[in-house]
Amino acid sequence: MRTSPLLVLLAVPAALLLLSGCATQSLNESERNRLVGKTFVVTGASSGIGRGVALQLGRSGANVVLAARRTKALESLAREIVVAGGTPLVVTTDISRTEDMQHLLNATLERFGRIDGWINNAAVMATGRFEDIPLEDHQRLLDVNLKGTLTGSYLAMRQFRKQGEGVLINVASIDSEVPHTYQASYSASKAGVLSLGRVLNQELRLNKERDIHVVTVMPWAIDTPIWDHAANYTGHQPQMPTMDGPEKPVNAIVRATLYPRREITVGYKAKLAYWSHRLTPEISDLFSRHAVQKGQVDMNPQVPPTSGNLHTPVETGQGVSGGIRERMREQSEHSEQPQAQPGAAR
Repeated sequence: MRTSPLLVLLAVPAALLLLSGCATQSLNESERNRLVGKTFVVTGASSGIGRGVALQLGRSGANVVLAARRTKALESLAREIVVAGGTPLVVTTDISRTEDMQHLLNATLERFGRIDGWINNAAVMATGRFEDIPLEDHQRLLDVNLKGTLTGSYLAMRQFRKQGEGVLINVASIDSEVPHTYQASYSASKAGVLSLGRVLNQELRLNKERDIHVVTVMPWAIDTPIWDHAANYTGHQPQMPTMDGPEKPVNAIVRATLYPRREITVGYKAKLAYWSHRLTPEISDLFSRHAVQKGQVDMNPQVPPTSGNLHTPVETGQGVSGGIRERMREQSEHSEQPQAQPGAAR
């Protein structure tokens, strides 16, 4: 008897959900104690997922090296980590600059002597039709998302080989596997991050280096400040109605420092997108492009074009969450309110 393709489509992600549900659970007290005194580098720590990861590691008593372009945001995070019981080190860093990344490595080793985990999380975003986004914005995005991650991976891997151990965690995206309409260079950069991780794992297996781990984390669209920081040439406010909260990828990354896996697809939405694209790519592509057009563009308020934080950092948006889901709820409630009729009492 032949198996229905639809049953396969449903069964595979369902099985994965059951097998990998613990990936986004927060650490228990015993697990947190295993992080006490260990040293982690976190890029993109000034907001969003990076800030959430840094806080979780700090609460576990770890040494946390905070890297990003916004010094004031890092300093406020460092104060939170001290109160939480961790030991922070602020290193202002533009990850696209090799000299900045080398300084980040040197400063970490000078202060703490070793690195137990390096988390390449920093990223920027540009949305809009490919040819509507200025070429310099595409190039800048690749410099940060792909070149910066490659540089961090290179420095971390060399250090781990000297030590004989370490965990490299690169934050990619579900866009690594499922291309995202209006995010050409972002999707390309995240596909490159995924491919980089796969090659590094091949080399580790080839050389039988079992105590060095490379993890690629692929979240769904997450409600963080990256959306309000994004370069945007769609003409509409960048937001998606199906966003996940930042706690899922934050927990997955922190858990991966203790339980490294080569690839972690975060949350059921990302898993369903991953496997639907693998099993029925034509249907997945059709759904994705229309869903993005409607949910990320047509339904959203109009805004002027902007290059966001690509070339110059912005001081707004320093939280872990971007508050976008709450903003969308308020917009929806406002649109559903009855409009006053001419002459009606106000």
